[in-house]
Amino acid sequence: MLLVEDEVLNRELVRAILARTTDPVVRALALVEAPTLADARAALAEQDVDVVLLDLNLPDGHGLALAAELAEVAHRPRVIALTASVLPQERAAAVQAGCDGFLDKPYVAADLVRILGQHLAARGGG
Repeated sequence: MLLVEDEVLNRELVRAILARTTDPVVRALALVEAPTLADARAALAEQDVDVVLLDLNLPDGHGLALAAELAEVAHRPRVIALTASVLPQERAAAVQAGCDGFLDKPYVAADLVRILGQHLAARGGG
């Protein structure tokens, strides 16, 4: 799983949730972290991932640019947008760019584990 998130505390939260979950599939995820779009692109060039947790507001651009790029790759991961926005037009733009789901900020552990489980099942595993 690739976590594209610029906020250190948010990355720490995801690491803690993955370490403490009782869901064996989610707990077994190998986590790669990228604080910028450039770091995310570099990580994706080196390895395939099944799920991308994608913050939409990053210091070097908008996460939807990466979502659109991922829509074109052969081993397309599931893309879950991390957003504090509930505006219908922003969600519609995310779907159009290739996002498969949304996780509203702030979120709790159960929400993260649930959405990861759903999207891993949709891919057929982890």
